[in-house]
Amino acid sequence: MGASAGGMDERPPRPRAGVTAPDERPPLPPHPLQPRLDATARRGRRHRSRAEAAWRRDPLGCLEAEFDADRDVWRSASGRLFVTGPEAAREVMGNSRGLFVETSDFFHTRYGVFGPRTAQREIGRNARELLRRRFDATRADLPRLVGDRLVPVSDWPDAGNLLVREHLGETLLCPDTSARLRLAVDGVIDRAVRAGARDRHTALARLLFRHTVMRALIAEIRARRAAGTDGAPRDLLDVVVTGGGPAADPAELAEVYLSFLFATVGSIGFALGWSLYLVGTHPGTEDEEPERIVREALRLWPVAWLFARSPNAVHDLAGVTVGPQDEIAVCSYLVHRHPRHWDRPDAFVPSRWAEPVHDPAFLPFGYGPHTCAGATVTMTLLQDLVRVLTRDWHLSVGGEGYAPQVGPALAPPRFTVRLTRRTDTPKGGEG
Repeated sequence: MGASAGGMDERPPRPRAGVTAPDERPPLPPHPLQPRLDATARRGRRHRSRAEAAWRRDPLGCLEAEFDADRDVWRSASGRLFVTGPEAAREVMGNSRGLFVETSDFFHTRYGVFGPRTAQREIGRNARELLRRRFDATRADLPRLVGDRLVPVSDWPDAGNLLVREHLGETLLCPDTSARLRLAVDGVIDRAVRAGARDRHTALARLLFRHTVMRALIAEIRARRAAGTDGAPRDLLDVVVTGGGPAADPAELAEVYLSFLFATVGSIGFALGWSLYLVGTHPGTEDEEPERIVREALRLWPVAWLFARSPNAVHDLAGVTVGPQDEIAVCSYLVHRHPRHWDRPDAFVPSRWAEPVHDPAFLPFGYGPHTCAGATVTMTLLQDLVRVLTRDWHLSVGGEGYAPQVGPALAPPRFTVRLTRRTDTPKGGEG
């Protein structure tokens, strides 16, 4: 036969006379429209690059410029699909049809989504109960805390973060916690939780500090596992360690604990800051009911303002075809200011909450199975603090500007609050 198995000795057939071998054929001439198509593609890439740069500089400005109240879902110049209609937002976040990748904003770590779902539920339930007990037991101490930490002048929004940190006290870390971890957690608040903190440190410094924090947390988690945990959890780290179970990766548990730190010291502190800033810059609203003030502050400036989701199948969403290749973002900031659902959407009007609001255009803690587990206790603490501040004190606000500090959370601008003792009794602050 002359050929080995597999045809290793076969030669290519000699081309017939007058026939060009496939690899010797001249290239096809370019299509007449190809230069135009190439130019269009280049313009598209440049446009998207400019849009991404604009988004990084001013994401809220980009969203407001592109927002169209007639469309509940729209594709921005950056290529993202934004959801701003409340019904579409609830469809995405509720995920009742299973058309989106199941995820959790709180339990999302750099290793993926911490699970299983039963562990998420147990951690959320135990954290909520621990915080409720703490807030109930320390409610009477709030006037002293405000007097010690905020009178006569305080700098915000940092003052809100530090006030919440002190009020939580042993709920964040119990007295038996190592000094090493206590120091690391204080560093996280200073270098990562406070608004604009990341910009004050280089990327390398942030990376090195993160390694330090993770080592301290992992060491503490292993020590607590070895010692065993009997009875009710002493602090939020106990909640995470016991709820995660013995097989959970300590590194993942450390990240879940850091989520608690951001959600409590960070988010509650920012929400309190927005409440005071808006009351202080809108004379006549300080006598409103604390609940109305807090709700209206969360409507205008939801601390959690953007929720990313990924479709897992091609389907129709509010008239737009979406699929796995799309990046979906539910923007509660625009849902809360949608002119079809709110009268005077950009105005601070706490009295709008005098009657129950049944419209679905209010999602300050998310929606669906992964709604913030601590929403109720968070609202309780915020209302208690606003009640003390507006009942006992006159607020005078001075600031550097109106623009929020935009990051993963919407933080207030930098401002100062001067408190002077009230001699009258406000209408909405009793209780």
